[in-house]
Amino acid sequence: MNWYLKVLQQYAIFSGRAGRKEFWMFVLFNLVISIAASVIDSVMGTWGIIGGIYVLLVLIPALAVSARRLHDIGKSGWMLLVGFIPIIGAIWLIVLWASEGQPGSNQYGQQVVE
Repeated sequence: MNWYLKVLQQYAIFSGRAGRKEFWMFVLFNLVISIAASVIDSVMGTWGIIGGIYVLLVLIPALAVSARRLHDIGKSGWMLLVGFIPIIGAIWLIVLWASEGQPGSNQYGQQVVE
């Protein structure tokens, strides 16, 4: 949960680097909370309003941690735009996010120690 809160505290910080653990723990908690919001929406009959509000609240932190994760492997945050390529773009981003970060420092800062 600390990794999730760390990402939220760095709300719109697109500079620096994010390690694999920070990124994937955020994704995991984000998925769990999204499922819970969907269940609550279904039970209450709110047609996805709670889930939609949650998605809007975490959109910028999710983009920021995704860009920082790409920085960790030496790629620009603009590589997120690859995700707009149908199917192949999403697969390529997952491969990049799962890749090991560059050791030491790169143009985006020091290596994140987890």
